[in-house]
Amino acid sequence: MEKVITRTGGLVKRIKNYAMITAAALIYAAAISLFLDPNDIAPGGITGIAILINRFVPIPTGTVNLLLNVPIVVLGLWKFGWRFICSTLYALAMITVFINTLAPFGPVTGDLLIAAVLGGAFVGISLAIVIRAGATTGGVDIIIKVLRTKWRHIKTNKLFLLFDTIVILASWAVFQDMTVAFYAGITVVVDSIVMDYVLYGGDEAKLIYIISSNPERMKQKFLTDLDITATIISAKGAYTNAPRELLMVVTRKQMAPRIEEVVKEEDTGAFMIISSASEIFGEGYKDITRDAL
Repeated sequence: MEKVITRTGGLVKRIKNYAMITAAALIYAAAISLFLDPNDIAPGGITGIAILINRFVPIPTGTVNLLLNVPIVVLGLWKFGWRFICSTLYALAMITVFINTLAPFGPVTGDLLIAAVLGGAFVGISLAIVIRAGATTGGVDIIIKVLRTKWRHIKTNKLFLLFDTIVILASWAVFQDMTVAFYAGITVVVDSIVMDYVLYGGDEAKLIYIISSNPERMKQKFLTDLDITATIISAKGAYTNAPRELLMVVTRKQMAPRIEEVVKEEDTGAFMIISSASEIFGEGYKDITRDAL
């Protein structure tokens, strides 16, 4: 009976995640087809490259985006397996269908500022929803994930910035117009701000302590799957006097459920304490020299 309940719960969760991905794909496609693409705004990433290539070949932007993602998805499949890739393939398929379906409707606005801000906001919202559903939209996300498995010292945000900058400069060259490149930059900034806010909210954070019989594997999961780190603290059981390792994780509150999932997957007998932290200072969070009161 317990197994049936567990399987049912897992099925409901998967259906919910795929529903979220479908909604996010529609929002993403609306941003591209109704705001950015018809105004020659290339919003960075693989989709931005697809918009630029579309100006030279008679293939819909959504289809170009899918074709560009095929070798990247194969790379992701090789590195991370089917479990990670299946939801990403679904997201890409839905994005392709929705982009090509909405493209004939043309731009909602011809004002580049409005198009850049709203397009960037919709992209940010959609990406955040996809990430919450445990998937990606493919493209640069997978490339960066692969790169960071080998070079952990490279910061994710810097890699995204590098890719986006290259695409923005390419859009300047393709369209011969600094204005559209400037608004592409605005789109990328808005996208990043909105995605962070939807994913992480304000400053409230979670402080999590984990005592596990398998802390090393759990730590690796945090690093590779969630892109967060942990501090290992040497501890000793008061009753047994046995040495143990205590994992301390500080993260934004929206990441806490995903950390709990990793703990459940790796060690059902783990001991976990979750408490609230009002603010986080340090790398990746607030600058203590500038933001502290």
